Amino acid sequence: MSYRVSLLPGDGIGPEVTDATLKVLEATGVKFDWVRHEYLGAAAVEKYGIPLPDHVIESIRETGIALKGPVTTPVGKGFKSVNVQLRQKLDLYANVRPCKSLPGIKTPFQNIDLLIFRENTEGLYSGLESYDERHDIADSIARISKAGSQRIIEFCFSYASTHNYKKVTVVHKANILKLTSGMFLKLAQDHALNYPGLEFNDRIIDNMCMQLVVRPWEYNCIVTTNLFGDILSDLAAGLVGGLGVVAGANIGAKYAVFEAVHGSAPDIAGQNKANPTALIRSSEMMLRHLGETKAADAIHDGLVDIYTEGKYLTGDQGGNVGTDEFARQLAIRVSNHL
Repeated sequence: MSYRVSLLPGDGIGPEVTDATLKVLEATGVKFDWVRHEYLGAAAVEKYGIPLPDHVIESIRETGIALKGPVTTPVGKGFKSVNVQLRQKLDLYANVRPCKSLPGIKTPFQNIDLLIFRENTEGLYSGLESYDERHDIADSIARISKAGSQRIIEFCFSYASTHNYKKVTVVHKANILKLTSGMFLKLAQDHALNYPGLEFNDRIIDNMCMQLVVRPWEYNCIVTTNLFGDILSDLAAGLVGGLGVVAGANIGAKYAVFEAVHGSAPDIAGQNKANPTALIRSSEMMLRHLGETKAADAIHDGLVDIYTEGKYLTGDQGGNVGTDEFARQLAIRVSNHL
């Protein structure tokens, strides 16, 4: 059996970490029919006049699944984020960010196993902005719907229950944002009644940030709105070594996009320095989504091996091997676990 998957390498270091990931996936023995799209973001603007061409969206609708490298987003100007457009156009409402410790990475905490479930299409990222030139006032609307909140809350509780997690924490700002965050909190509280086997609690966003850098081991699954989830998922990544070693998935009712959550790092592009771990871990999530559990376990175990050994790490983790050699060594270890 061969899986037809849309492949979006992105820009900057994207093509390098994508090629490294493909080498590791090849070692699993799972067959893929890749539908490759080279142009996204600035490169697509130059070639097609838009950052996210329609044929890329149609490709994902046809295959149902995509693996995506990083894409540069202009700051404060230019085109709208390709990541945000993908999530909204494909209704990828659940952003799932596992933050799980790897051996050998020096961090203040060990044995962290967090899952951030971020609502992906609403909130302050709805794009509902306006500017009053007369008074020089900019407004941005944080739109929270009952339907949108219910589906990410249900996604989190269902995932926690079926994957043997013990606790769900809803994060909010209902003390100040009484209608938007208040609704999200109330819906989570009501939904928790359907899962008596799960421990449930809630935290205000600012307190949650403090909690995660003091006692992160007390938390399992965290569900929250778009902006809060964006912040917390990067914070949690810092607990386990940074964005270069954590996976990311955007999942909807029909489609799923698995991606590296770090930036495109144009300053090291083409230099064989990038760490491909994040996209490799995202490909592990993709394999689990496809039901290829044995292959996914092999990638997980291979990563544990290579980080435990510490001999073949990229520069960001204190090693001295390049992107290609890291992937080659990991592929060997993946094969050994099959």
